[in-house]
Amino acid sequence: MAKYRHVHTEFWQDPKVLEEMTPEDRYFYLYLLTNPNTSQIGIYSITKKQMAFDLGYSIESINSLMERFLKHHKLVEFNPTTREIAIIKWGKYNLTKAGKPMLDCIQKELRQVKDRSLIQLIYPHIPNESIKQLFLRYVNDTSTTSDQKEKEKEKEKENNILSGKPDQAPSEKDEIPYKLIIDLLNKVAGTKYRHTTPKTKTLIKARWNEGFRFDDFKHVILVKCEEWRGTDLDKYLRPETLFGTKFENYLNQKPKGGRPHDRNVHQRPGGKGQGRVITEDDIPY
Repeated sequence: MAKYRHVHTEFWQDPKVLEEMTPEDRYFYLYLLTNPNTSQIGIYSITKKQMAFDLGYSIESINSLMERFLKHHKLVEFNPTTREIAIIKWGKYNLTKAGKPMLDCIQKELRQVKDRSLIQLIYPHIPNESIKQLFLRYVNDTSTTSDQKEKEKEKEKENNILSGKPDQAPSEKDEIPYKLIIDLLNKVAGTKYRHTTPKTKTLIKARWNEGFRFDDFKHVILVKCEEWRGTDLDKYLRPETLFGTKFENYLNQKPKGGRPHDRNVHQRPGGKGQGRVITEDDIPY
């Protein structure tokens, strides 16, 4: 069966083509719409090397043209990993009529798309309702997958915060992880401090310059949260207290069951804060 693609005469009257595209842009766009790799759905695999060979251009010229069509004209999307390109407005002229052979072909090609997010880009520009419904199945699948991935990322981020594992490795060995430290504090203490606050950054940097590292901050946060949460000292679960001049003392404090200051604690009957009185050792600053 003959393989052909529609290029309507309206192409030449389109204001975007007339006013924004250079002659080279128009030539490249026509190539993207009609080259032998094109599919019925407007998403197909092609390499930049193949484009360069077909058009007689250098790879550098193809990269420049692709950049213009991706970011300036916004008429295509390209996945460099799967080598798939999507012609965003393909459906406007090529997906207007649908018979059974056409629908079968579209369904087959949709199943072969590796990057399903490209299907979402073409879907809004399809005029034919039957074809649109076929695309919609994959759009919904993509949305579900994206939502699931987003939830997984959030869960992983939460686990990373609690375990002290940063989202990304620092670019330098001694880069100060302000955000990671404050995220951990907020997560454990239920607070909402910002890692960008100058005073907070100054405190963390001062301790960092003294040679303390993330595991030290983590220990102090966890130990003091375990000790102070739900007591009269809960209000001191803040950067200026935890990361201040008593930081090293807190660092040498053991978790529940072996705290050095336990011997100085006296009970008060019916008192608030787990029956403890505040001793001199408990004063945060």
